[in-house]
Amino acid sequence: MLQEAGKKTTDEELEEMLESGNPAIFTSGIIDSQISKQALSEIEGRHKDIVRLESSIKELHDMFMDIAMLVENQGEMLDNIELNVMHTVDHVEKARDETKKAVKYQGQARKKLIIIIVVVVVLLGILALIIGLSVGLK
Repeated sequence: MLQEAGKKTTDEELEEMLESGNPAIFTSGIIDSQISKQALSEIEGRHKDIVRLESSIKELHDMFMDIAMLVENQGEMLDNIELNVMHTVDHVEKARDETKKAVKYQGQARKKLIIIIVVVVVLLGILALIIGLSVGLK
């Protein structure tokens, strides 16, 4: 736009003008070149738009950094949850195996109890028979 107004500037001068943030720098060279007020207003408007765009880009960058931090933190949480789920699966498998053993032991205990009761009844029968025979023989 400065070239359109007849003002020749180097890249360094243009960079210095943009970084200063002062639109008056533009006006001094432009008014000397007899540019119209409309062109000056257009240049200032574009400069403001560029500054707003730069601010928006910085804001967007900050949001991406925040999101990256959240993803990293949540990744750690997900790793912990996954580890706990794996431990839970191990515990459930052990509990299932222990339950099978308990059912097996319970069945064996019932069989042993029945055998003991039968042996006691047989012994009592034999004892009663011996006592009955010894009393009957006298």
